[in-house]
Amino acid sequence: MRILVVEDEAKVASFVRRALEEESYAVDVCDDGAKGLELALAGCYDLIVLDLMLPGMPGLEVLKALRKEQVTAPVLILTARSELDQKVKGLDAGADDYLTKPFAIEELVARVRALLRRGTGEAAGVLQVGDLALNPATREVTRGGQRIELTAKEYALLEYLMRNAGRVLTRPMIAEHVWNQDFDTFTNVIDVYVNYLRNKIDRGQERKLIQTVRGSGYTLKAD
Repeated sequence: MRILVVEDEAKVASFVRRALEEESYAVDVCDDGAKGLELALAGCYDLIVLDLMLPGMPGLEVLKALRKEQVTAPVLILTARSELDQKVKGLDAGADDYLTKPFAIEELVARVRALLRRGTGEAAGVLQVGDLALNPATREVTRGGQRIELTAKEYALLEYLMRNAGRVLTRPMIAEHVWNQDFDTFTNVIDVYVNYLRNKIDRGQERKLIQTVRGSGYTLKAD
């Protein structure tokens, strides 16, 4: 999943980015409100982590502009402000959650997982396609009850496919969300990793879940 972090405190931004990347998310970081708004409108992000006190454009104004432009990605506000009225203003402006600095990185990662689950309608948190199951909280993947061991990048690719089950994902979309890179430099890498996944997910199975859509990309579905 691809996440935008708009935070002007370099240490905090670095801390958050490292923690999210360790969870296999693709992360972009920006330290200016106006630039953050530009990135959010131009990119396709699954979630936005937004500080309120930003140069260029206050975070609250960034949030209002995003919602005005119909950007529906969940927004998690980070701020040193703990006053109730500031929380209310942020939530009323369209924020989905609120975390006050200083915070434990474990809590931030848990809130990110919860917001991403909410966006896909997975109330229980477990992604399920046919007999394939993925638990984002434990990072456990099973098919037919048998556990499957994946590398960090294989897991990230599978999670993206499962969160968009039944939808055709183009190679540029996969490159942006899983590798956070432009498509041109990752053409072969994507195909290689899809084959890695197929060997672990579909090999020996009567029903193949990962399917190629010729000329478009890949999709994961049970039928």
